[in-house]
Amino acid sequence: MTDYYDNVIIGGGIIGLSIAREIIKKEHGSSVLLIEKESKIGLHASGRNSGVLHSGIYYPSGSVKSKVCSLGGKEMADYCHEHSLPIRHIGKVIVPTISSHDKRIDLLYNRANKGGINAFIIDERELHEIEPEARSASGRALYSPDTAVIDPLSILDKIVSELSNITTILTDSIVTTYFPDKSKIVVNGKEVKYGKLYNAAGLYADKIAHMFSAGEDYTILPFKGLYYQLVEDCGVSIKKLIYPVPNLDYPFLGIHSVTMIDGSVLFGPSSIPALGRENYSMIKGINPIDLFSIGYHLYGKYISDGEFRKFTHEEMSKFTKNQFVSSAKSIVPKLHSKCLYKSKKVGIRAQLYNTVNKKLEMDFIIERVGNTVHVLNAISPAFTSAFSMAKIIVGNDHAY
Repeated sequence: MTDYYDNVIIGGGIIGLSIAREIIKKEHGSSVLLIEKESKIGLHASGRNSGVLHSGIYYPSGSVKSKVCSLGGKEMADYCHEHSLPIRHIGKVIVPTISSHDKRIDLLYNRANKGGINAFIIDERELHEIEPEARSASGRALYSPDTAVIDPLSILDKIVSELSNITTILTDSIVTTYFPDKSKIVVNGKEVKYGKLYNAAGLYADKIAHMFSAGEDYTILPFKGLYYQLVEDCGVSIKKLIYPVPNLDYPFLGIHSVTMIDGSVLFGPSSIPALGRENYSMIKGINPIDLFSIGYHLYGKYISDGEFRKFTHEEMSKFTKNQFVSSAKSIVPKLHSKCLYKSKKVGIRAQLYNTVNKKLEMDFIIERVGNTVHVLNAISPAFTSAFSMAKIIVGNDHAY
């Protein structure tokens, strides 16, 4: 580690690594320091996500997600093929779980059309042919044949191996002091000056942004995602990914099936408010200061927003297996309690909350202050979109 770098990146998840990769491609000879607080890459969201490369169907025209998801997914798929990394182009069906959600099929189809995304409205017969285990309450579904599944850790490892000889990657390292006016940080007891700083710290992106007077209207609210795994011989054989039509007023996709790269099938994730930014188990990762902040904002939202209150009740009920199974049965009717067992897979979603407008932010949010760039809402489909989003982050696009 030297005392100056052209670029410093905080956070070694898929966004931080993609930023480093883009800088190396765009700025030949530019020096890069990437700082990761954990002992290895992929211990948080990037290594714990479902491994689905999304097609971009869900996102409205004009949103950052709509601009980067479809293209990013193609770039990520090409990267897997180029480097012989695991990928399966498995396809996905999206089904309404109650008949009144049928009109959302048309909305999603129109979004797909505007975004140039390959998607089809199918009837009950076609749904049965494509995915016999799925159920549609209205008799219609949306089919996305290009949706793929990958192994996130293999991608992270490959990018690290490509960067290791041309960038400085520090693990087990935390920035202890920031000097924004001097473009200087202290890491591992050493002062380091920088030309540009990128904040891709995920669960802690808001805290770092606040050091630079960025993202002051926002805070991260962590949501825990729990999964159950399908018993192989329980009489349910799933061919595609099966998703419910989501509530498009919230940034969560509902309990869905996830076929992993090894062929195993999970159902999840839940969207339960977590008690800390790294609260993966019942009590581990609970920080009293964070807990107070999380509780304060969630309580305010809960009291003032009836729809959020209803959503919270529904999600909290999924702590019990019976309710979780009931939710999964709405898309796969043949499921029963003995078909599923608790998975060890747990994720934390770094959901950005606007403390002024009292809303959960739906889109990616990038803020620039001076010579710093802050990626504030790198939630799903951030892994899918990472290569494409890095071009915006490293570029000078101030549209966000």
